[in-house]
Amino acid sequence: SIREIGERFGIKSTKTVSEHLQALADKGYLERDPSRSRGVRILGVDLHPQTVSLPCYARLPEDRARMRADGAEMFLTIDRRLAGDKGGYFVRARESDLPALGVSEGDYVLVEPVSKDELEDGAVVAARVGESPAYYQYETNGKGAVLKPLAGGEQPTHVEDPASISLLGRVTAVYHKMDGGVPVNVTPH
Repeated sequence: SIREIGERFGIKSTKTVSEHLQALADKGYLERDPSRSRGVRILGVDLHPQTVSLPCYARLPEDRARMRADGAEMFLTIDRRLAGDKGGYFVRARESDLPALGVSEGDYVLVEPVSKDELEDGAVVAARVGESPAYYQYETNGKGAVLKPLAGGEQPTHVEDPASISLLGRVTAVYHKMDGGVPVNVTPH
């Protein structure tokens, strides 16, 4: 309760506690529900050891430094075993993002931080090449690296020094919502 928070932090005024909570909500650290008593939910903090809350962005961020919890459109809570490394995040896919991989509009793409040394040929990465970030297939050759765009219609980018790539992370999973007419064989085995 607000009174308990005040007691814990030595604040006598419940109004002051409420103002502090609102400031934290404005910064994106918590969410307040005025319709409920004690309606406070901490964002980005894992309260269950088996799950993790990851931020979800409407589009790929320009770079890793600009990613903040207050820029996330929501948080998705998933099993920790599926989330991978710390610092991962979701991006809500647009229709043109990854059509070659069967990713549809509204799917959630999980991107995990990765160093360039950890990349293997064929990895799907989120990277910034030029003006805006996009998804690429990463491959190496004797002269450096090749980033093949997965959105289609663009030519591969040859990079002599792979260290110069502005890497946002490696795509490790796609969460696809199955609503609609997907043919399924329901014959028991």
